Amino acid sequence: MKLGVFDSGVGGLTVLKEIKKAFPSLDLVYLGDTARVPYGGKSKDTIIRYSLECAEFLIRFDIDLLVVACNTASSYALDILKKELGIPVFGVIKPGVRKALEVSKNKVIGVIGTKSTIKSGVYQRSLMEAGSVVYAKACPLFVPLVEEGLTHGDIVDKVVDFYLRDFKNTQMDTLILGCTHYPLLAEAIKNYMGDVQIVDSASALVEDISSFVKNEGTSSLRLFFTDHSPSLESFVEYVLGERYKLEIAPMLCSL
Repeated sequence: MKLGVFDSGVGGLTVLKEIKKAFPSLDLVYLGDTARVPYGGKSKDTIIRYSLECAEFLIRFDIDLLVVACNTASSYALDILKKELGIPVFGVIKPGVRKALEVSKNKVIGVIGTKSTIKSGVYQRSLMEAGSVVYAKACPLFVPLVEEGLTHGDIVDKVVDFYLRDFKNTQMDTLILGCTHYPLLAEAIKNYMGDVQIVDSASALVEDISSFVKNEGTSSLRLFFTDHSPSLESFVEYVLGERYKLEIAPMLCSL
């Protein structure tokens, strides 16, 4: 069986890692749209167009299931992708919401994400419909920090404080990392927030796709990116734990 994953950049590698760990025999194809990251500041129409282009690229590899690892793309393009593609399509938002509702004791839940994800209100609506009090915050500088390999240190701590200081005065007991880049900052966020449950949707997503995925294949992994920065190879190795051959996605290079 072959599964495709796409993200606006390298953040989706955190989702890929969890899928690979849960289904080690599965054949995987990953696309990171690093030439156009971040999606979080783009318009809805642009996000949908980018998402369709990424999906069309992965469909060329005869994938049996598609995971939209990008929260912003999941917010705006998931329903369209489900309609346009003839295969199962999963996003990361519903699993994250489900997990947060499971672990929260007082149903006071925070969510952080890109500007577009927070503006879409998809997390907030789902949580409030379940009776939760919700605090939401866009943290646009988190993505470039991760893309530059800055996941800890004074700069990270100052940016975390800048965005999350208002959360400290609430009764929040659970915080959803509503962007696949953010788990790479989880330690700094956890240290700052203290006794708050941190929810990363990657593990919850694995639970959601388990009934659709057969752990069968050759354990192959192909990693495509639309731009190859000098630090990309070392960053992929940092997230996945070993060095892989990286390929350029030719269809998207000129877009």
